[in-house]
Amino acid sequence: MKPPVLILCAVPLLAHAAELPVRQVILYKSGVAYFERHGRLGAGEAARLDFKADEMNDVLKSLAIRDLSGSQITGLRYDSSEPLDKKLADFPFKLGSSQSLSSFLDQVKGASLELKFGAETLKGTIVGARAVPAPEKGSPAEQVVLLLDNGDLRTFDLSGIAALRFADSRIQSQLKDYLNALDQARSREKRSVYIDSTGAGQRNISASYMTPAPVWKSSYRLVFGEKMEPMLEGWAIVDNTTGDDWNNVKLAVVSGRPVSFISRLYEPKFLQRPTMELPDEVAVDPTVYEPSAGLSVLDKTLPVPSPEARFKTVRPQAFMGAGRTGALANVEASPAFNGSGVLPQSEGRDLGDLFEYSFSTPVTVKKNESAMLPFLQQTVDARKLLIYQEERGANPMSAAEITNSTGKTLDGGPITVFDGNGYSGEALIATVKAGDKRLISYAVDLGTRITTTLDSSAEVVRTIHLKRGILETRLAAEETRAYTIRNIDQKAKSLIIEHPRRTDYKLLSQKPVEATASAYRFEIKLDPASTQTFAVKEERVYSMEVAVSQATPGVLVEYARNKNISEEARRTLERIRAQKEKIAATSNDVRLAEAALNDTAADEQRIRQNIDSLRSVASQAAQVDKYAEQLAARELQITEVRDRLSRLKGELAAQQAELDGMIAKLEF
Repeated sequence: MKPPVLILCAVPLLAHAAELPVRQVILYKSGVAYFERHGRLGAGEAARLDFKADEMNDVLKSLAIRDLSGSQITGLRYDSSEPLDKKLADFPFKLGSSQSLSSFLDQVKGASLELKFGAETLKGTIVGARAVPAPEKGSPAEQVVLLLDNGDLRTFDLSGIAALRFADSRIQSQLKDYLNALDQARSREKRSVYIDSTGAGQRNISASYMTPAPVWKSSYRLVFGEKMEPMLEGWAIVDNTTGDDWNNVKLAVVSGRPVSFISRLYEPKFLQRPTMELPDEVAVDPTVYEPSAGLSVLDKTLPVPSPEARFKTVRPQAFMGAGRTGALANVEASPAFNGSGVLPQSEGRDLGDLFEYSFSTPVTVKKNESAMLPFLQQTVDARKLLIYQEERGANPMSAAEITNSTGKTLDGGPITVFDGNGYSGEALIATVKAGDKRLISYAVDLGTRITTTLDSSAEVVRTIHLKRGILETRLAAEETRAYTIRNIDQKAKSLIIEHPRRTDYKLLSQKPVEATASAYRFEIKLDPASTQTFAVKEERVYSMEVAVSQATPGVLVEYARNKNISEEARRTLERIRAQKEKIAATSNDVRLAEAALNDTAADEQRIRQNIDSLRSVASQAAQVDKYAEQLAARELQITEVRDRLSRLKGELAAQQAELDGMIAKLEF
């Protein structure tokens, strides 16, 4: 038997809203695009803009509306993004996954229901509904209990009902709204913005906004010819993923990267608010009285403080915006060359840190399609040469030096190089401002080989200074890197060697034509079938510091022999060296005296132990006396060694003080 059909009452359709066609598109490198729409609306007609759900944050951040007919924009409406669980929370029923009809009807007890059995229709109020357990090997049955209009209570098997309808339009409308909310939550693509305005006549409406968009891409062709100046051709690759056709739109592409970010404006924000009560709405706590103790004493309860509720009024600001206007500077298109036969129809202008190419001819790009549009074709200052970097192997790269003489910003992208009507290779170029210069490499030149050798010289002391007891020596080491270049081809070439630029190294020979942050560039003219050597000499200057107090006499001798110090400084260093040797000798005497003192004290201790062991033996009295004489001699030795050690330590302290004074006064 067919399942029963739930019949829903029709709901009024939305008022007709017109779509505004796209008139202008500007694509940026920051992942966004500018759109401008405008069109004519009839009296009482609203405008509708359709967007994807993930575009709404940018639309709400950038949308600007103008009524060109002089009427006022009265409001903007758009499909809400309230979370589904909050939308469904206020409904008196819930529709779960795979929920049975009886379960749904049981949630709306008391609603009026019409049941259709073939040609018969019964009306009643829902008392309840349930699923009846199935008999063995049978399917479960669903039943609804109705209070009929005549007062009878009857149970109906839902499997026998052809259709049912809610007689209560309120329940019917709630069910429709519930299903619409589920449908909108499932459809994440389309969101509509409605523009309402006053005025009884026709109106011209303009709307502009930014939305996420694919980054436009640029590619170039660089053509070298024997009888023509180098030619550069640029193409813009654009993608239409908006879901709307761009029919005869004014299109522009902008080089540069303005700041762009996502602000979550579309999703509703809910705040957790505190619950506040007025004092007279709070129940009074009972007061417990203590027993009498001669005086009546009451428990004191603290009064309930009145909370201050601070509310911030948010005033809606007037919506302001304007369409994108401005005159474009006309730029003559360069003559076409044989490579493409396409004449670019674009105009360029500076926009501060950005540069815009605006296509003067209307462009059509259907939805889900892409297009290649020529935005540049003119001669350019360029010359062929070779570039050598040691880490890339023995062969240099075929390259070109391009000076942007177009008067426009060249957006970064790939370059395909043609030489003599043939394909030569490919390169990448970063964005080049007008007048700037870039090197590109596009192939390996197998007709040139380069080898390198490195020669380092010994360190040379340049200067020696002493101040506050610190000897500072500046040393220099020279290093020569020789490039041996062999040109096998029977033609002259220009070679640029990129020599590494290192910290603390200074060039002594050869002057570079230019320098980058990491390399010097030297340009060399190569004769046909020739071999030549190009040497780059550098010097590294660095410092060494030595504390005079820590330097050994041998180190001081080396410093004193250096020719870069004065005769007076040399004599001072000699005195310091002699004083250090004297201190070293005294220190050695102190160590010897301390060793002798330790040995004598150990011998004295041994004699005392022998005396103690023989003192109780009567026959060993003579030996005990002998040990006593030795003990007295050791005591005398210890006294002499201690006196000598004290004197040596005094001498050592005086010598060290004298050395410290000499070092403190020394400066050169």
